Amino acid sequence: MPLPPAFIEKYQTLLGSESEAFFHALEQDSTSGFRLNPLKPNAETVRDEWITDHFPNSPYATNGYLGSIHGHTPLHQAGYVYSQEPSASLVATVAQVQPGERVLDLCAAPGGKTTQLATAMRDQGLLVANEIVPKRARILSENVERWGLTHTVVTNHAPEELARIFPAFFDCIVVDAPCSGEGMFRKNPTAQDEWTIETPEMCATRQREILQEAVKMLNPGGRLVYSTCTFAPEEDEMIVSYLVQENDFQIDRIDLAKIPHSHGRSEWGTVDHLEETIRLWPHRSPGEGHFMARLIAPTVAQYSTKRRPFRATKPTSEQLALLKPFPALLAMDPTLQYHVIKQELWAIPTDLPETAQKLRVKRWGLDLGTFKKGRFEPNFAWAMSIKDTAEWPTVALSDEEWIQYVHGDAIAHPGNAGWLLLTYHAMPVGFGKQTQNLIKNFYPKGLRFMASPDHLNP
Repeated sequence: MPLPPAFIEKYQTLLGSESEAFFHALEQDSTSGFRLNPLKPNAETVRDEWITDHFPNSPYATNGYLGSIHGHTPLHQAGYVYSQEPSASLVATVAQVQPGERVLDLCAAPGGKTTQLATAMRDQGLLVANEIVPKRARILSENVERWGLTHTVVTNHAPEELARIFPAFFDCIVVDAPCSGEGMFRKNPTAQDEWTIETPEMCATRQREILQEAVKMLNPGGRLVYSTCTFAPEEDEMIVSYLVQENDFQIDRIDLAKIPHSHGRSEWGTVDHLEETIRLWPHRSPGEGHFMARLIAPTVAQYSTKRRPFRATKPTSEQLALLKPFPALLAMDPTLQYHVIKQELWAIPTDLPETAQKLRVKRWGLDLGTFKKGRFEPNFAWAMSIKDTAEWPTVALSDEEWIQYVHGDAIAHPGNAGWLLLTYHAMPVGFGKQTQNLIKNFYPKGLRFMASPDHLNP
């Protein structure tokens, strides 16, 4: 599809002699990528067996690789890889989040940045991953589950609603803002087809509205990471200029030694130090086009920071008795607490404030399982979160048994051991319940598919 004439004219003016190389790059094939999940058990073994000799490293992220892995492979099904456009992974790298911090991913779906941020946080502290569109929030929640996260809460709110719940709360906020998508033209032809000369300014208006609310949720001195997948100065340098001028933010220099990148253009904004923001151009760096900036909030508090702890609904004594066959539950991480919602047992981060009671939540943290009449049934999400397989009796599935498992079939296996953790090549893939030489299948119905031997290799 040819580039829009108005787009060509605009970037001929902005880029001058560099524009021809830029337009030529947009005519080339896009680059695929994925990340390995180091939070999973035996991740290094899985990397050595499946990835190291087959895929080159990505320059943008730790545990990032160039290439593609099909969504129905064991690696993807077990949450060991997440497919993500390579340059998009630089945003979470720039955020520099730390274990124990409170972090908000404000525009989080489908989950690439969320899973990467949680990995950098070592699945500690509190990560709120928000998505305003309900359908996209469900996809985000599914990806958080597969990645095995415990300290991530998935919400479905408009930014102004979240700002009333979390005033001056987060140490870092990532705003990967809805944008005109110019950086994705060669990957997503729809973005190119929908682009008009007015699109960047319309998007910039919405970006300012989102950021006005994000600012209210940031701790004094906290970090705001702003990113787009567009080239438009109206949505990039001009938005950063707005943040500096209207909210007294400071642009924080991003040091990306050994990572291919370009700098923001000072002449495309109205404040100093715009060259300390980052641009990824398709003719200069692998991957698609991106812009990102890291800004520091004023150190003077503008909003009240008084808050009370979350009041979790604790399990009853009868419910606790049903957990005795699951000793791993009785030694829970002290930064998590039990919370029961409609017979569902959750482990939720203790960092949640009382105001979080008002949240519209897709995922409260880790869904451990369901209380049923006279028993407790562990959830698939818990299997995905297990860090130490020694906590469970396990059964290693063969190739044929893995194909049976993801199809939802029962698996013949000698014994009568009760609940088991099922693994494939040392990767936990879910729970089964063994009775009378048969493992009953608890792979979620919505995830089941007809696999073949072709799915066994990346």
